Amino acid sequence: MKFVSAVIAMLTLGAVFSPAGLSTAQNTEEKISADSVLAELKTGNEHHVAHRYQHPHESLDRRRQLVAGQHPHAEILSCSDSRVPPEIVFDQGLGDLFIIRVAGNVATDTEIGSLEYGAEHLHIPLIVVLGHESCGAVTAAVQGGPPEGHIAALIDLIKPAVEKARGMPGDPVANSVRLNVEWVVKQLRSSTPILSELVAHGKLRIVGAVYSIETGSVAWLS
Repeated sequence: MKFVSAVIAMLTLGAVFSPAGLSTAQNTEEKISADSVLAELKTGNEHHVAHRYQHPHESLDRRRQLVAGQHPHAEILSCSDSRVPPEIVFDQGLGDLFIIRVAGNVATDTEIGSLEYGAEHLHIPLIVVLGHESCGAVTAAVQGGPPEGHIAALIDLIKPAVEKARGMPGDPVANSVRLNVEWVVKQLRSSTPILSELVAHGKLRIVGAVYSIETGSVAWLS
């Protein structure tokens, strides 16, 4: 554990104390906030819906800047579905998003550990849990039946949302998708010792959203 901590510290310090990294880190500390990042993601999604992309941070200069270290401004926990690539959905570029993708956008210790790294060591102020309509993992959980192989582990994590959705008016898959996102948001906000502490001190905001594959729009959950 001491070795791992030392490696993380070296990686973080290397990014911050290199000349390029120091400048970027200072700018990030001065200007970034969860509200401003969320507003940027919403604007980027409007570009996606209208198919009027700005394609920011895709230049050779941007790639060279990132050699010194990364300073993404948002973490996205999203489904692995190929139809929901966060960089395109939010019109973002190289080094902008710290993304964790897993079927059903569930959160085990592995996913939470990645989010903790982004929040604590990269000082990212915003986490977005991004579900999407017609999610295959959620649909499988709603339909029931014995899942094959290791898929069962994913289904088990989604079942609480499916059970809560039973009897609700409307489409059971759509309801379960939304409730699953809400459940994961709640799970992350209460995750000790790192995420809950950052949330309590106002250093981290965690929000949920559902992406429409049909329209391309992101609905933000209250």
